Amino acid sequence: MIITKQIADLITALRGLIAFLLVWLGGTQGAAGLSFAIWLMLADWVGDAIDGPLSRRSSIKYQTWIGDHDLEIDMTVSIGLLIYLLQSGYLSIWVMVGYLLLWGLFFWQQNGIPRSYGMLFQTPIYGWFIYLSLRDAPQTGWIILAFIVIVIALTWPRLPKTVIPGFLSGIRRQNHQ
Repeated sequence: MIITKQIADLITALRGLIAFLLVWLGGTQGAAGLSFAIWLMLADWVGDAIDGPLSRRSSIKYQTWIGDHDLEIDMTVSIGLLIYLLQSGYLSIWVMVGYLLLWGLFFWQQNGIPRSYGMLFQTPIYGWFIYLSLRDAPQTGWIILAFIVIVIALTWPRLPKTVIPGFLSGIRRQNHQ
């Protein structure tokens, strides 16, 4: 079904818009918008959890530009979240600039963004956000933990057999080049 690939691409594109909503939210509401930022990130993570499997269900196998740039969309959302955290006073400008510079130099040295390292780039940002969510908006923040548990449960056969080994082999592969 060609339509499933198009729906998956639409979901991925909409996820990219979340980055800009996070920046807007940080600029207009700051820390007061944390609960809304949590809901935006949950929408992103739900979209991320379903766009790949939906795309793989397409009966016609072909690559699309947006599908090929899913990792870049993920990273764009994490940068939007990073800017939200800065604008909300949860992060210093120096930490953000240092973080982006170090990763930028690393990716430049790698001549691109290796998938495993692109995933690793997002981890501290999301970890800090989850911590802040639980600390400053626990009623909504706990929904993130519930979501993570549900995703792990639903993807359990694939997570330990494919996702984690694929991530680790990607790191090893890049370290041996």
